[in-house]
Amino acid sequence: MNISTYTVKPKLPLPLKPLEEIANNLWLSWNFDAVQLFIRLDYDVWCQSQQSPVRTLGMVSQERLAEAAADDSYLAALKEVYDRFERYKKGETWYKGSRKDVVAYFSMEYGMDVSLPIYSGGLGILSGDHMKTASDMGLPLVGIGLLYRQGYFMQYLNADGFQQESYPENDWYNMPVELKTGKDGNPVKISVDLAGRQAAAQIWEVKVGRSSLYLLDTNINENAPDIRNVTAALYGGDKETRIQQEILLGIGGIRALRALGINPAATHMNEGHSAFLGLERARELMAEKGFGFEEAREAVWPTNIFTTHTPVPAGNERFDITLMEKYFRAWPQILGISWKEFLGLGRIYPNDDHETFCLTVLALKFAAYANGVARLHGVVSRDMWKGLWPGLPLDEVPIHHVTNGVHPRTWVSSGMTELLDRYFGPHFEEEPTDLAIWDRMDRISDEELWRTHERRRERLVAFARERIREHHKRTGAVERRIRQAEDALSPYALTLCFARRFATYKRGNLLLRDPERLLRLVKDNERPVQLIFAGKAHPNDMPGKDLIRDIIHFAEKYDVTSRIVFIENYDMTVARYLTSGGDVWLNTPRRPMEASGTSGMKAAMNGVLNCSIMDGWWDEAYNPEVGWAIGHGEQYEDDQLQDDVESKALYDLLERDIIPLFYQRGRDGLPREWIKRMKTCMREIGHSMSSHRMLIDYSNQFYLPALENYRRIAADDYGEPKSLAAYFNTLRQSWDNLKIVKLESNAKPVMDRGDSLTVTAHIELGPISPEGLQVELYHGSVSNQSRLITNARRAEMKATGQEGNAWLFQVEIECTATGFQGHTVRILPKHPALIHPYRTGFIKWA
Repeated sequence: MNISTYTVKPKLPLPLKPLEEIANNLWLSWNFDAVQLFIRLDYDVWCQSQQSPVRTLGMVSQERLAEAAADDSYLAALKEVYDRFERYKKGETWYKGSRKDVVAYFSMEYGMDVSLPIYSGGLGILSGDHMKTASDMGLPLVGIGLLYRQGYFMQYLNADGFQQESYPENDWYNMPVELKTGKDGNPVKISVDLAGRQAAAQIWEVKVGRSSLYLLDTNINENAPDIRNVTAALYGGDKETRIQQEILLGIGGIRALRALGINPAATHMNEGHSAFLGLERARELMAEKGFGFEEAREAVWPTNIFTTHTPVPAGNERFDITLMEKYFRAWPQILGISWKEFLGLGRIYPNDDHETFCLTVLALKFAAYANGVARLHGVVSRDMWKGLWPGLPLDEVPIHHVTNGVHPRTWVSSGMTELLDRYFGPHFEEEPTDLAIWDRMDRISDEELWRTHERRRERLVAFARERIREHHKRTGAVERRIRQAEDALSPYALTLCFARRFATYKRGNLLLRDPERLLRLVKDNERPVQLIFAGKAHPNDMPGKDLIRDIIHFAEKYDVTSRIVFIENYDMTVARYLTSGGDVWLNTPRRPMEASGTSGMKAAMNGVLNCSIMDGWWDEAYNPEVGWAIGHGEQYEDDQLQDDVESKALYDLLERDIIPLFYQRGRDGLPREWIKRMKTCMREIGHSMSSHRMLIDYSNQFYLPALENYRRIAADDYGEPKSLAAYFNTLRQSWDNLKIVKLESNAKPVMDRGDSLTVTAHIELGPISPEGLQVELYHGSVSNQSRLITNARRAEMKATGQEGNAWLFQVEIECTATGFQGHTVRILPKHPALIHPYRTGFIKWA
């Protein structure tokens, strides 16, 4: 069938033209007054469009558009919003440096607005907040991802409460994306090799305030049907689909930026999915500069940033060698290395032929900067990947942490934002990096804060009732059951919310463990408690689906469906209602399996108090004035014992602390002590868990140094990486012959505090110069149990001369700490171009 295609655009009257620009920029996703412009056009159409501004403009009748164009009230509101949009784009920002070179941020998913469903959960929401915050701060950052034809699945429950999935097709021509075209008007395209076949991809742009996100799409006619399906679904298909998507993201993403004339001077791999970009960046330099692989790798290493989000080994992407050979067999020849050396780039132990190829390992080996996403997760990650740096003390493994944050104006409800704007002043919107603004929480009266929160709870209850009613209608429930939805929940009861991915380690059923105790709480008419659950299980996760069904069955079995409800299809819309309308946010993962978590941060910024296991972000944010901790950070070998202990601890908190505090009311009906905690929570979490704090951390620790590294290397015509590659080539050949022959010191069995300790190391260097090594005295308290040095301190030792074949390195320190002390000597690489000296396989101890 020969079909001619064309695009039909909305025909807007001239006075309404600014609506088109606003609709096509996701700035509106964190500016509710902009969203209201589309709601005012036609509320029914807005709902039918699934809250899509672009689609709304195409669905509203021409008669209604003409009415709006003649409505001076509407036009005044439009002018006010558009003027603010223009001021935002042109305003001063936190970053004031050069924009010639950019940081390219790679992520498998982006959750920025419900109208662009290319996200599944926490990773995507974080990426969306990252892009919005980069826009606020004016950072030279662009995003790279994939444009999924179906996105992630939509969830619905059957009559038995079992999760089902549907995969609606996305209509890109009615969404806030724009196809990038060249000067000839044709789409800009790139191609990547997929097992000997060329896969072409076109590029779409999403405008995010001042920033841009570029998405690759293989669903074009010139590709074979299976290649067109590479970007069909997020996290769909098998391992082969995953490797195809990750080749397209990492390798194709770099090529897409080049095709658009954008120079990715530094790259940020958000999780390991994009790790193949390191290979592509090295290949580019080899082709352009005539470098060898090690020279190219040393040039890329100082400009790569990698963030790991996974606290368990099984969660990291691995491919078996057969699949790697199918897709990458030509790459060793391209890079000028052997097949074994190539596979070693993705292995902890390069000589282990049975080890699979891990993208996290590849990313860590190509990035000078690496981090986990919370303080505890940094500890967990260092322990998980310590095998890459054998012999290096755990606290020195070069994986740091930047705790996640959330974008306040996206997640704080519109009503609460209006309240904060009124008391915080224009500074709150105009300078979002001034986090001290949250100290103004005490300016807000208890009455206003509580009434604002109560209105959000009322809206949550109304929203939940509508969703329950829709579910009953769809599953063919009798009319009596449909009418019962009107009685579901109470707008006045203490509301506990649990909303997240339904994986077994998150323990969504922990509160169901003692039915008798839970039923006493939810059936108490004097101090009522109600629970709202939401969340998706992965389509292949049957135990996760069973957790959802268990909750449904529990409510029906004990006739508490009006007090325990499950809201289908957890997405950004559902999340906004829950995180702003609940009273307590529950989080019950098995520590330390929650890398960070951000839903609790969103709730906290709305004044919703957290009750959580000490895991992820809560491990560092908790104090008794902002919420409740379940346990004290214990870890268990026995899962059943852990569930028993922590479920009882949760019931105790509810019965003894949370419920009494909520219902402790004064003569005016206000829970003053509860409100006091709300204010403290909003102040402290707003200050510490804002995405602006997160991006300031990323910028100061990683982005700005990486961009400076790039400029310095490029200005020197890549002299640094050439020198560094030659240095490590010499070091590699000589390392095994490097010997610490002897240690001498003036240490006595008992030393007095203040005494001087002189240590001399005799080291045979071979062809290595003394300036090419970092020789350190490693000293501190000695553990009585392990006999290892703890709380270690390091002092650099200087070369003082030669004695025979050995060089003498010496240092003098003062004995400042008392107790059982010890010291030893170690050798690390030393080169002016090194970002840090911790390179795999290069540490030697006495």
